[in-house]
Amino acid sequence: MDKMKIGIVLGILLAFLATPAGVVLVNSYNSNMQRTDDLTNYKTKKEVEDSCRALMVSYQNDRLIWEQYKDSEKLEEITWANSAKMRANKAAVTYNEYFLKNRYVFKNNIPEDLREELEILK
Repeated sequence: MDKMKIGIVLGILLAFLATPAGVVLVNSYNSNMQRTDDLTNYKTKKEVEDSCRALMVSYQNDRLIWEQYKDSEKLEEITWANSAKMRANKAAVTYNEYFLKNRYVFKNNIPEDLREELEILK
């Protein structure tokens, strides 16, 4: 009798897991487990920090070029400034989205050299 009850319970459980609600439950569990693993995983934190720093360096370099040449009287230098501005803004958008998506990794302990948001150049 006990084996039969166990079989029935397992059958009901497997049937539930095959339903959309069961799939949502499993996916939610897996997502929570991945988030917990990421929170405790030094490698993940280091990858996020390194990616943020690389994007910040790219942004800063292009911003400096833009600031240097934006008011130039030479058409070629104005072209350099405009190209640098576009690259800086692309880096800023990428950084801002990436930081927002991975903010949980820092557990409200954001390294001092990282910004929460990079300014879009106007």
